[in-house]
Amino acid sequence: MSTQLTENNSGSVAQNITRLTLLAPGSTCSTELASNPWDTPAGYGPGASQEDKIPSGYPVQGSLPEEYLKASDAELDTRIRAAKETLGERAVILGHFYQRDEVVQYADFVGDSFQLANAALTRDKAEAIVFCGVHFMAETADILSKPEQAVILPNLAAGCSMADMADGPSVQQCWDELTELYRDEEDDGRMPVIPVTYMNCSAELKAFVGRNGGLVCTSSNAATVLEWAFERGRRVLFFPDQHLGRNTAKAMGVPLENMPMWTPRKALGGNSEETMREAQVILWHGFCSVHKRFNTNQIAKAREDYPGVRVIVHPECPMEVVDAADEAGSTDYIRRAIAEATEPTVFAIGTEINMVNRLAAEYPQHTIFCLDPVICPCSTMYRIHPGYLAWVLEELVAGRVVNQIRVPQNQQADARIALDRMLAAKP
Repeated sequence: MSTQLTENNSGSVAQNITRLTLLAPGSTCSTELASNPWDTPAGYGPGASQEDKIPSGYPVQGSLPEEYLKASDAELDTRIRAAKETLGERAVILGHFYQRDEVVQYADFVGDSFQLANAALTRDKAEAIVFCGVHFMAETADILSKPEQAVILPNLAAGCSMADMADGPSVQQCWDELTELYRDEEDDGRMPVIPVTYMNCSAELKAFVGRNGGLVCTSSNAATVLEWAFERGRRVLFFPDQHLGRNTAKAMGVPLENMPMWTPRKALGGNSEETMREAQVILWHGFCSVHKRFNTNQIAKAREDYPGVRVIVHPECPMEVVDAADEAGSTDYIRRAIAEATEPTVFAIGTEINMVNRLAAEYPQHTIFCLDPVICPCSTMYRIHPGYLAWVLEELVAGRVVNQIRVPQNQQADARIALDRMLAAKP
């Protein structure tokens, strides 16, 4: 996995670059994400994940004090910058690539989830790590940080619909069924199945794979992790993102017929015993609501409009999209590909719009646009708003820690094992 990330010292790039408002007929997406998240109706809210089912027990964010609800953008900017200056090295702010520009401008580091968790480790004097991302990212930072450091998520309702598609009881039920099915297999020194979870999952599931001989992967090192797993097991249970698992295993030569889908709450995930015995990679029925929107028609249109266009998509996209693109890679891969292009190039990118817009602003010598004309962002990431950031920072100035994310002690050790194994699995 690449360890590159951006240390954000230059303030905001042009905010809200080229916010397209074109909506496809019948689209379920919305351009209203610029509105305040406290006005969002029940559910994940407008955006790519608005139709996904929210599980019971979903984190709830309490109401912000009235002063933050009524504050203007200019007032919030002044208060955030003043609080940052007062806190100095006592606090570090992390901003994910997909975060809105209005928040990223205050981040000390910008990167993907694991890069940011590691970046926080470079700030030994930080008493607080303010993670402007989503819940599973803050959990990872809490696992990797020092016990005396507080990890803060400005809005507790900033979750991840993909991460919510795999829960502890469902995965345990799957594991129990697989253990029973494979218990009579000949012992050749390898495990019948190795669990592998994508970084985009709860700490509970990271602990599960650590406890059961598996590990975590990122989109950067998924192939290396699968190689590690196949050396130690006959097959892999991969969750929660089916597309990353399928695209990675297919590129490694695993036949599609040997990658059955496991649908929770169905016996053997909806498969026959014969299918499961022949399986090499068992894919969980999960997906990213943003990346599943990309399709081959969008790629064909980009090629028609821009002959010679370089199409790069995230491996969370459906298989046919990855196959039709020129390249597929992690958020950091996309960033580096554009940064390293020496000649003016047209890039059509298949990933979240905030990152695409930010790249377009940072590299004006290139023509950079999102494949999806509807511009459907990650609605849960968008729940981090400057009002929430101002609130948690000013509470720190006052000596109070709010919205602290704590991973239970009974999960910490096993989850750390899974993450350490991932760190050792370098591409």
